Amino acid sequence: MRIKANGITVNYQIDGAEGAPCLVLSNSLATNLSMWDEQAAALKNAFRVLRYDQRGHGGTDAPAERYSFDLLIADAISLLDALSIKRAHFGGLSMGGATALGLALRHPDRIDRAIICDSGCASTPASSQQWEERITAARKGGMEAMVDSTMARWFPPEIITANPPYLDKVRAMIRSTPVDGFIGCATALANHDFRSAVGTVTRPLLFVVGEKDGPQPAAMRDMHQKVPGSRFVELPGAGHISNMDQPALFTKAIKEFLS
Repeated sequence: MRIKANGITVNYQIDGAEGAPCLVLSNSLATNLSMWDEQAAALKNAFRVLRYDQRGHGGTDAPAERYSFDLLIADAISLLDALSIKRAHFGGLSMGGATALGLALRHPDRIDRAIICDSGCASTPASSQQWEERITAARKGGMEAMVDSTMARWFPPEIITANPPYLDKVRAMIRSTPVDGFIGCATALANHDFRSAVGTVTRPLLFVVGEKDGPQPAAMRDMHQKVPGSRFVELPGAGHISNMDQPALFTKAIKEFLS
């Protein structure tokens, strides 16, 4: 389904009964709403699950410009407004996780509980440089040039070697991401910081991270420790796309948090 929000057409999907509590799920860079297929199937009996493609991804418009998290957050609020959703739980992974924390900080009246997954929620000078390098690579070689390096960052070597079927699904999502959308969102990721303000969040927070997601477990444990009453779940053996590496444990963590 598609709807106008914040000046663009946004692609979204809703599963679950009208009147059930709303749970919004926001995708990572270079994926689309189908990354949440297993979670939507498992949670639609208890929640009205709204998935959407962030700006520049999937079936959502991909303007050729540099995006910011101010813009991505405004997109999410505009989507809620367009669908007449006053308040929702909001979860996201990586780029979507930073979007979730940004919403909890800036729009606590619209967010009930927030779920931040596999996101340190801040850029560093080193990561900003890496994003600029990836932007250059995408501009030069298109998204095909990004597939192997992205997969190597996202998934532990043993999972890449085993090559379970969902890896081909992820490769296809990376390939189908518009270059303009990748560049726009990579620009946002190169310049953001919600982590430094995390201690001021007033909404209940759940932090979920793959055990093998590089520096993210330490960064997210640190955020958890700064938010009294927040929850922290580390998923054994999972990499960056932890909801696909450990779908059952990931969904269990969400269910327990939202109940």
